[in-house]
Amino acid sequence: MPRSTPPREHRRSAGLGGALALAVAAGSLLAAPAAAAPAAPAPQAAPAAQAGVAQPPAAARGYAQRTLRRMTLEEKVGQLITGYAYGSSATTADPRNEALYGEGVATPADVVERYHLGGVIYFAWTDNVRNPSQTAALSNGLQDAALSSGAEVPLLISTDQEQGVVTRLGPPATALPGAMALGAGRSSTDARRAAAITGTELAAVGIRQDFAPVADVNVDPANPVIGVRSHSSDPQLAARMVTAQVRGFQGDAGVVATAKHFPGHGDTSTDSHVGLPVIDHTREEWERIDAPPFRAAVAAGVDSIMTAHIVVPSLDPSGDPATLSEPIITGVLRGELGYDGVVTTDSLEMAGVRQQYGDGEVAVRALEAGADVLLMPADPAAAVEAIHEALDGGRLTERRIDQSVRRVLELKHRRGVVQEPYADPDRVGAVVGSDAHRAEAQAISDRTVTVLRDDAGLLPLAAGARRVLVAGPGAGPTAALSAALGRRGHAVTTLETGTRPSDAALDAAAAGAARSDLVVVLTNKAWDRAVTDREGRQQRLVAGVVASGTPVVHVAVRDPYDVAHLPGATTSLATYSTTDVSMESVARVVTGEVAPHGRLPVDVPRADDPSQVLLPFGTGVTW
Repeated sequence: MPRSTPPREHRRSAGLGGALALAVAAGSLLAAPAAAAPAAPAPQAAPAAQAGVAQPPAAARGYAQRTLRRMTLEEKVGQLITGYAYGSSATTADPRNEALYGEGVATPADVVERYHLGGVIYFAWTDNVRNPSQTAALSNGLQDAALSSGAEVPLLISTDQEQGVVTRLGPPATALPGAMALGAGRSSTDARRAAAITGTELAAVGIRQDFAPVADVNVDPANPVIGVRSHSSDPQLAARMVTAQVRGFQGDAGVVATAKHFPGHGDTSTDSHVGLPVIDHTREEWERIDAPPFRAAVAAGVDSIMTAHIVVPSLDPSGDPATLSEPIITGVLRGELGYDGVVTTDSLEMAGVRQQYGDGEVAVRALEAGADVLLMPADPAAAVEAIHEALDGGRLTERRIDQSVRRVLELKHRRGVVQEPYADPDRVGAVVGSDAHRAEAQAISDRTVTVLRDDAGLLPLAAGARRVLVAGPGAGPTAALSAALGRRGHAVTTLETGTRPSDAALDAAAAGAARSDLVVVLTNKAWDRAVTDREGRQQRLVAGVVASGTPVVHVAVRDPYDVAHLPGATTSLATYSTTDVSMESVARVVTGEVAPHGRLPVDVPRADDPSQVLLPFGTGVTW
């Protein structure tokens, strides 16, 4: 049961919750022109009670020292773990929790109490994010569990809200362009505003850490795990966007930003979820390509950096992934880059970190390497047991544990989580998905759409209603684009084909194209013959509608690299995401309501010879 009187430093606010104080104050800020100064804090609010206002370092240090003195060793170890729990409320029992955490640990609150967790991460697949009000209530219930047991330290609740293709909180939360789209827009102001809106809405539901921005430089077009999650293949553009987003998350929204995945996951064709990638960059190449965005994040004061499960022999020849590498975490990140913030691992359930050692040993080695937070241990009980065995045997010391716990506690205090851990349920609806946020998101999205080519001069469309076929993978984007074009007076037929269209779908698309005045055909990773588009069926879809003789507009709704594999597509756009806001932007660009501003933030290589560039960095047709 919750305490009747929580400790003074984290009492539930009688009025506006701290996580919402900034959100409400930022309502006018986020709707204002880009150059507007941040709104002044409400005069009646004491500085220590304002989430989003960084607290004095001395106060954070004092809180951490006081708290450490009263914590047991078990409670300290718990602070170093960010886990997940199944359930839509803190008291929802789910057998999957007992399967993961042990007998009697049935609810999310049980998980927090049993393991003294320092953090919890939310996912849709764990049933944590059904809707904003439910999520806020879950957050408050979990905070009650944390504050009524053990060391009474509030949780740092997190999620991966990168926007674009990685979005955990769906509608009505505001959808914004992802990293590569922002790179295409080239606007640091837009990148910062996107992070500020995202962070403000996360804070409104009690999520105070975002595992964003991605700081990887995507120099491998075949990268299966990063791709459009990266801002650019250009290190300096990526660094500029990362800096802006760190400032938006932390300075404007007051949530913890996390630059990931150190030391750089952008040049690999292996997905670390299923394998262990090896990055063969020389030390000079790492300094030139991978390091700039992380150096920029450190300079911007990023609160947290996430490690990658990748091997980088030039930084550590041992063969260990960076997550378990003392030369990389302690030597390069802390020593050379001078970073003293919180280092979190990527998920310890991923195959890339589990290939060489057992799940308990992985936890110990990550701490030995210099990590502070263990994200999602695959076997939490084994991880905790292995840490205590390492302490008993002298591999780890309590002083080493205290070092990481102190960083975690100081961060929680500095970002106002200690002072105001709760969301204000009465204000969630006014913040999440507000009209002002959505309008600004649309304006930002409009500035990211890239016209890759328009060889026939088809765009913008001449005035007049048309019979339009919208075909391609994804019920969401095809429906959203069809609706957007329908609102503009066109008679639209929609054909959702999937990423591997059947023969029947290919025939239907060709027939529908012949009956139409215009075809808008979407592709999603049509370049990826190994996974997404085996047998080149999306490529055949585009070829079939082009062969009809009807004018065709191609839209790559994820990777811009698709255009190289579609020689018949003479008019081609890139949106970098499948969101409704991106599809509305396509309709605006195609019909001439807005001029396209996006420019390629990557090179698009030739399909027949990837060593040659088809469309160079900076390509973008406008009018």
